[in-house]
Amino acid sequence: MALAALLALGVFAGSEWTYQRALVSLSSLGARDTARNAVQTVMRRLLDVETAQRGYLLTGRAQYLEPYRAAETDMAHAIRRLREHHRRDPELSRLVDDLEERMLQKASEVTASIALYDAGSHEAWKGLLLTDIGREKMEGVRRVADVLLATEERRIAGERAAIYRTLDVGRVGVHGLTLLSLLAYVFFLRKNAALQASQLAHARQLQAERDSLESQVRERTGELARLNLSLQELRDGERGGLARALHDELGALLTTAKLDLARLHRALPAPTADVAERLQHLGASLDQGIDMKRRLMEELMPSTLRNLGLQAALEHRAGEFQQRTGLPLELDLQATELDDSARLALFSVVQGALSNVERHAGASRVSLRLVTEGHEAVLAVQDDGRGFAGQPGSASASGLKNLRHRIESLGGRFTVRSAPGSGTRVEARLPVDTTRATTPP
Repeated sequence: MALAALLALGVFAGSEWTYQRALVSLSSLGARDTARNAVQTVMRRLLDVETAQRGYLLTGRAQYLEPYRAAETDMAHAIRRLREHHRRDPELSRLVDDLEERMLQKASEVTASIALYDAGSHEAWKGLLLTDIGREKMEGVRRVADVLLATEERRIAGERAAIYRTLDVGRVGVHGLTLLSLLAYVFFLRKNAALQASQLAHARQLQAERDSLESQVRERTGELARLNLSLQELRDGERGGLARALHDELGALLTTAKLDLARLHRALPAPTADVAERLQHLGASLDQGIDMKRRLMEELMPSTLRNLGLQAALEHRAGEFQQRTGLPLELDLQATELDDSARLALFSVVQGALSNVERHAGASRVSLRLVTEGHEAVLAVQDDGRGFAGQPGSASASGLKNLRHRIESLGGRFTVRSAPGSGTRVEARLPVDTTRATTPP
């Protein structure tokens, strides 16, 4: 009876301790999740503000400003939640202050461009947009937000680890007390046989749990891959829609303006020098706008990829790269049969790799290779630049990570090999036999 009472008291104390520790950790997790959501709210609303700015400046429609007006209140609430969460942490409180300041600077830049547009100073707001001020402000907000998110993620991981440790301790305690009870009982009966049976049952239980966890991990991994592919297809669809909108709406406006300018030329057979100069400047500005529209369309959805296929699109992109940088680029391109998603993914790899070469590599020679090896389409971009040790800079690392997820979501493999002074090789492999071959439209 004394042993039974001690065992019962141990079970009660261990369960209560485990519950209290887990309750404290879960409460802390909820607060940290709220802070993380607040940071994400700031970033989402800033993106809404930027989107509203672009939409309003492109169309002049006031309804585009509704998200811009609503964003201020949401961001203020989010900052207050962050201040409340980090009030006892001076370092993170300073980061919250920095985030608020950068957020206000970005909002001020957007407000200034809209005010210039409303005042009719079109050259001024265009000049403001063509500078990198908006992007720099947004990058500054993103950097501070990334630090806050990384800190919260790190602390959330610590809280989860504490919960797991608490649960492990509680589980071990309960199992230990149960085992002691069992040993006390089987001591009078058949202690050896009962102990072996208990161990065998425990081993089967652990194996079943491992099998179940492995199955769940495989299932979740597959779901994440499918979700990533769906999100990428949605993003490509949105880019295509934006490209069509630029072509149909902005292109029509610029073409109409160009025709009106031509009629104005014919209506003024002998304009003065000042008028002729202004008409010439207006024509040049319209040509620049048409070129900018065409360039944006190509960046959003390359026409050569859609109309001529992957091989022609890569040749065109290589020609642009050589013309812009003056670097020799060796081409080895073979025809491959891939579906639309695979072609767009490989083209995105080439764009990202060549962009990194242009901005960071300092290379003197670049090669681009697309071949079929067995049942795989292999794309490789290699340069003889300075290379890097470990991971590249944050912007490049993020871009390479996105490319990796995109290739792996299609069932392929993505590798980056580099060393200081030895150049960089970016390689993507996609299965050919599992893709639906299509003919380029």
